[in-house]
Amino acid sequence: MFLKLNHQKLDLCSFSRAFVLECYRLSNQMPPDERFGMISQIRRAALSVHLNIAEGASRKSESERKRFYEIARGSLIEIDAALDIANELDYLKDQDLSRLEENMVRCFKILSAMINPGH
Repeated sequence: MFLKLNHQKLDLCSFSRAFVLECYRLSNQMPPDERFGMISQIRRAALSVHLNIAEGASRKSESERKRFYEIARGSLIEIDAALDIANELDYLKDQDLSRLEENMVRCFKILSAMINPGH
């Protein structure tokens, strides 16, 4: 917000930011009794995606950067698994998930390419 750093120039950063906001919006629609369970977990993992991208981009060594990007990608997988359960519990019915899906897939593909270039 106050610092003008390189990660803010990455398309990935804008996609991950949009993804976090979509996760928060979606979690606001979940049952209140999930406040300390699924809602909290999804929000923490979503924020982890964005924060690990930012921190990884600031690392000087490639191996350090990749490690932060791996953590971010792992958090995306965690959210996908949580949303699968939420769907089975009918927490996602009547929800438009297209923007969340689009940003999740974009982040996953870009992170995967940054972790394993050329694959």
